[in-house]
Amino acid sequence: DRGDEVLTEDSPPGDNFLADVCREWEAQTDVAKQAGIRVVNLRFGMILSPKDGALKKMLLPAKLGGGRLGSGRQYWSWIGLDDAAGAIHHALMTDSLSGPVNAVAPNPMTNSEFTKVLGRVISRPTILPAPAFGLKLALGQMADQLLLASCRAVPDRLQQSNYEFRHPTLEGALRFQLGR
Repeated sequence: DRGDEVLTEDSPPGDNFLADVCREWEAQTDVAKQAGIRVVNLRFGMILSPKDGALKKMLLPAKLGGGRLGSGRQYWSWIGLDDAAGAIHHALMTDSLSGPVNAVAPNPMTNSEFTKVLGRVISRPTILPAPAFGLKLALGQMADQLLLASCRAVPDRLQQSNYEFRHPTLEGALRFQLGR
């Protein structure tokens, strides 16, 4: 959990399971780098699509009035599905881009803010919070690392390499993904 810390591609790694997975995954590309091959390690935030993944799982609770998770102060770094695909294409086509690249939208939001925006987009109140202890009981360590931990990652390298986000704001991304 990194709290309010803004995380760029140059920030030191975290010390939890997901950080370990990322570190090990990126280490597997060392052989290619040593062979002189350009390697881009895309670090995806929560990819928003109503067909699968996190957004699909959020829709029913949000439609039923579900609100923030835990304190709601944890940052979520997200990216719309079309921008995730765009970031992959950009990484392939931009020879100057290499190393770690945060594939996230430029506006990470707290869970509380995220939930309010989702409620506004689907025209539902989001008033019933899910307490942290309940999430931990139901989901164990996954709740801590995926829902309650804060990750305020920003896409410095994508922006420095002139990637233009189709949906830089959460409201725009959600409206596009949900056809609203």
